[in-house]
Amino acid sequence: MNRRRIWGWWFFDWASQPYHTLLLTFIFSIYFAEVAQHRFAMLGAADAVHAGAQAQATWGYALSLSGVVIAVLAPVLGAVADTTGRRMPWIWLFSALYVVGSAGLWFLTPDGSALMQTLVLFGIGLIGLEFATIFTNALMPTLAGRDEMGRISGSGFAFGYLGGVMALVAMLALFAESRTTGLTLLGNPPALGLDAAAREGTRFVGPFTAIWYVVFMIPFFLWVREPRGAGRPLEPGRVAGELWRMIRSLRHRRSLAAWLVSSMLSRDALNALYAFGGIYAATVLGWPVIWSGVFGVVSALAAAVISWLGGRADRRWGPKPVIVTCTVVLILVCLVIVGMSRQSFFGLPLAAGSRLPDALFLGCGVAIGGAGGALQSACRTMMVRHTTAARATEAFGLYALSGKATAFLSPFLIAVATDLSGNQRIGISPLIVMFLLSLALLSWVNPEGEPEQ
Repeated sequence: MNRRRIWGWWFFDWASQPYHTLLLTFIFSIYFAEVAQHRFAMLGAADAVHAGAQAQATWGYALSLSGVVIAVLAPVLGAVADTTGRRMPWIWLFSALYVVGSAGLWFLTPDGSALMQTLVLFGIGLIGLEFATIFTNALMPTLAGRDEMGRISGSGFAFGYLGGVMALVAMLALFAESRTTGLTLLGNPPALGLDAAAREGTRFVGPFTAIWYVVFMIPFFLWVREPRGAGRPLEPGRVAGELWRMIRSLRHRRSLAAWLVSSMLSRDALNALYAFGGIYAATVLGWPVIWSGVFGVVSALAAAVISWLGGRADRRWGPKPVIVTCTVVLILVCLVIVGMSRQSFFGLPLAAGSRLPDALFLGCGVAIGGAGGALQSACRTMMVRHTTAARATEAFGLYALSGKATAFLSPFLIAVATDLSGNQRIGISPLIVMFLLSLALLSWVNPEGEPEQ
């Protein structure tokens, strides 16, 4: 077992996690919600609640479109990589999309004039992240033996979440300014002479994420090498044939087919929780960027610790019990979010100024971070049990397809439910159904896997 190669592989999680932590969940998504809510109010929304609902719906539709692109291309790219034996060139390519997309978020000014253009750039960066993840995940079976997969996966997620925490702390301490005071969490103006009045400290989250990725991908590219035998010529006919063969084989591989659909539903619902948590905090509870960021630090620390523990549990009992436990926790979280507002909890009125909703949502954040991290780690291990090293990229391409085939669905359902009800809390309710369906499908999944013979 090459420990330096494993550390290099872990550094992808460290380098890429800020896209999830800083952009998708805590800093940028909340800033986007503030800007979009203000713009929709200026354009004639009935009130702040409706403007917030429009902001959430717009965010949902944008994520849906990105999900469609990823779902269509993921298995094709995986088949191309496996038939040619090359993965690293694709990681370079999609890393470039990650950097360009995240850096471009700087251009979302407080007036919201670049709202749609910024969503396009966000989608480009997200597509780069997801495709790069496919190819790095496909290297996982070459790192060590089967018995070590759970530990390696869990430690990788824990290391990644720790990187997300460090990046988030740096943003809150040095750059992200309060909307009212113009000061960072440390009570200083944004570093580097950035203009707080123009929200340049908060907008710097995009370039900061890009720089972080560039710096911390250096160990990955230095220490991780293609397995021997890579470099076969591209044959389009062979690519199509191999992909079609694998898709057709699902008819005879009940465990793999059930696993792909189950993980499709659970991971999609989880990603929606990540994507809409910041929007919910900003527009339902009225949290500013800085306090949402503090919430993010607590949540990400919980994710790091519980992902590490989940990896050990995976190693001892296998991934399936970890997946079931985490899914049940996430269902309970969704129920709390749907039943809670600033004024009431499951219909019971709260005293004016009550901090109970804030405390409950903080607890939800810890649960989402912890259960979500352990769930993703165990899902990655379960997928390794259903494939071989030779077909890993193609299999993870199908895994990405299963994760993204409905990636447009959960944001779309949230957007539609929010639009129809005019209520952001009710808009979260479709996720409960998705988690329940994923649990039901797990009964057909073999906990020992079903690698292709």
